[in-house]
Amino acid sequence: MPRTASQDGDLTHRRQQAMAALAEASAPEMARLLAQVGPVPEHHQLRKAESGLVMMRGRIGGDGAPFNVGEVTVSRAAVQLATGEIGFGYVLGRDKEKAQLIAYCDALMQRAEWQEPLERVVLAPIRKRLRAARAAKAEQAAATKVEFFTLVRGEG
Repeated sequence: MPRTASQDGDLTHRRQQAMAALAEASAPEMARLLAQVGPVPEHHQLRKAESGLVMMRGRIGGDGAPFNVGEVTVSRAAVQLATGEIGFGYVLGRDKEKAQLIAYCDALMQRAEWQEPLERVVLAPIRKRLRAARAAKAEQAAATKVEFFTLVRGEG
């Protein structure tokens, strides 16, 4: 049965959220959590994991004219499940294994029966760890916060 536009939008959003979390995870962490999901479908590499350079662009103030900041290293991979779903993985740096694992997770996220196990076993622990790390960093920054105020002089 074909998917509706609403279902496609929901799937796209789920994939984006998953990729955002996986981009901040390490390859060993992803591999360990994926192993806990159980037997996973067969797949083959459409694009073997490779590293290359990409030009990074920036804007002054977020809305100024774009300019080239410099080149950054990016690793990418693409896999296809035996059932036809294609997953892509892009990651800053030279971690080809991480790009491969992200691509595999992306392909699995497109299968309805894999969405819940991936969310529960892989993504939830990563998101929990990331939230805790952000909270600890915010707490540490808050401890160094200095409040400045101005006293009005009583002249005249």
